Amino acid sequence: MQYRETRRGTHGEAIARIWGIITEDEEQEMEKNNKATNGSRSVAGRAKDRIDSVDPYGFERSDDFDYESYEELMSEYLAVLTRRAIKWSKYLKGGAGVQRNVKLKRYVRKGIPNEHRALIWMVASGAQEQMEKYPGHYQSMLQAQHDGKLLETICTDLNRTFPDNVHFRKTSNPCMQKALHNVLLAYGHHNPAVGYCQGMNFIAGYLLIIAKDEEKSFWLMEALFSRILPDYYTPDMLGLKTDQEVLGELVKAKVPSVWQTMMEHDVMWTLVVSRWFICLYIDILPTETVLRIWDCLFYEGSKILFRVALTLIHHHQALIQEAKSLPDVCQAFKQITRGPFVEECHTFMEKIFNEPGSLSMATLTKLRVTCRDRLVAERS
Repeated sequence: MQYRETRRGTHGEAIARIWGIITEDEEQEMEKNNKATNGSRSVAGRAKDRIDSVDPYGFERSDDFDYESYEELMSEYLAVLTRRAIKWSKYLKGGAGVQRNVKLKRYVRKGIPNEHRALIWMVASGAQEQMEKYPGHYQSMLQAQHDGKLLETICTDLNRTFPDNVHFRKTSNPCMQKALHNVLLAYGHHNPAVGYCQGMNFIAGYLLIIAKDEEKSFWLMEALFSRILPDYYTPDMLGLKTDQEVLGELVKAKVPSVWQTMMEHDVMWTLVVSRWFICLYIDILPTETVLRIWDCLFYEGSKILFRVALTLIHHHQALIQEAKSLPDVCQAFKQITRGPFVEECHTFMEKIFNEPGSLSMATLTKLRVTCRDRLVAERS
């Protein structure tokens, strides 16, 4: 047990330094504490507890969290994080600025260090350009006359947003609930056709955790909802429904055995993948894996969501085929989002660009037209 606890502290400190959740003072205090075997608990000791009890983004770990497996995984991933951090630092100090090109795309696919995520997301998505084009727009939306119904709906969901994250608790200082309230309210006024719907609070929350800035989070939301995922969050959610049907067509072509299982048990795609798409894999996959997916989502667009879904389905097709009923299928789709395959985020991200095979935007565009027309015809 002592060996396991020692490893937890050592890797926890190294990981925290890379992610930036330990201050310089805490780090110096920790180094002193590591040399001492006795004595009172210090700032470093409290920092270690914080690392052990919450992840680097503020999410509390469950009582049954497997520290041993986590440390084994992180001992390998830490080397990857370190290499990527060095390469990104050199790239950003090159003087050419952030420009969309083959090199940047390759870097993004291999993961953006957390300290650079907000910058790359802003530039790659076009959010930075929009923020500079419309200075003061965010503040003007906050100061606009508030829609009472919009305000009430947002306030209702605030306490439901990441109750397991220490940053969103009223006792936290600062508390991200106020920032979340502001971003959602401003976006609701900015885009009244969308306003607010459930799911947007979790996306805004993730953006605030990474960007640590209300205005940037607002413009990243605008990039997602207006350009990357149009019509996902409108009242009829036609874009979301269309993409679920598109996934069905892709599975039919690429993993026909799973498509056959879905047909045999009369399972609608919306039943098993709607949360994957509407929450952009939040609370479906591990936090670090979700952020690696978002790195690519902001750079390459919505086809990344399909690559992730197809990889999960293709890799676990044998398990899904074992289903004997509709509930069995639903359970299998929950099961495939857990375990080492998705926890080892670096390997998983390599898989999504290989396992599903070719997936062009031209193919997606064609399928979207077909599926959307079919949905509209069924509705009318």
